[in-house]
Amino acid sequence: MDFEEAADAVYAAPAADFIATRNELAKQLKAAGDPLGSTRLMALRKPTVAAWIANLVARELPDQLDDLLALGDEFREATADLDGDRLRELTPRRHQVLDQLAKEAARLAGDRGQKLSPDVATKLRETLDAALIDPAAGDAVREGRLSSALRHVGFGVVDENGEPSNVTPLTDERRQAARERRAARQAEEAEEVSVEKQEEERARREQEEREAAAKAEAKRAFEEAVTAAQEAEAKVEDLDKQLDDARDALSEAQALVHKLGAELDEARRTARDAQKHSREARKHYNRL
Repeated sequence: MDFEEAADAVYAAPAADFIATRNELAKQLKAAGDPLGSTRLMALRKPTVAAWIANLVARELPDQLDDLLALGDEFREATADLDGDRLRELTPRRHQVLDQLAKEAARLAGDRGQKLSPDVATKLRETLDAALIDPAAGDAVREGRLSSALRHVGFGVVDENGEPSNVTPLTDERRQAARERRAARQAEEAEEVSVEKQEEERARREQEEREAAAKAEAKRAFEEAVTAAQEAEAKVEDLDKQLDDARDALSEAQALVHKLGAELDEARRTARDAQKHSREARKHYNRL
């Protein structure tokens, strides 16, 4: 661990653990053969509550902080161009962005057990506003190592005691280190997003597979129902034909019965007539 990493770790520690963390890491730097780094680390001042929350914003809300600082760039450009219309357009956005970032900062602090008094909330908002107005203050807030809240007073930036702040533009070395730390955070976030997207893609594929299986099952059931309906329809047609055939056979049988009945009746009449003639002939013969 070098000085820059140790300084980040110190200011990232809970406010109550600042001194203990600083002293322990200073010992580690000294033991690692970096006495200068150890001395520099021991010189770091414990942040006030407002400064600690501003440092928390730099670590946890880097994108929102970048939006705030980018808005400051737009203000400076509009001011340099004497573009009054643009400045009037940017002013409501300034208040909106500050309000939102201050609200998110209060939430982050609350999650860590730190409540914001009205005084701390005012100092935090002034610090964020100073970061928007002054580029050097913006760099200092983005670095996340403030020991005091900041306030822009027209001629420059002062600390919580009203003394001129020692905020200065970052050196190239520290700016590069800050960029590398931010790139590392972005890489971690991108990896988390990638894993999340992979999980979403896996869940999407599983859902599609379930839907495809359900559709296939529904299609199979539909086809089976169609086949069963067709078979039932064919059976109904066959039974209808058998019924028609039976009806035809019954009709033919009934006609035959009628015919045989008529023939039987005729045969009976013929038999009766024959018997009658026979009796008459017998009587006639007997008279002879």
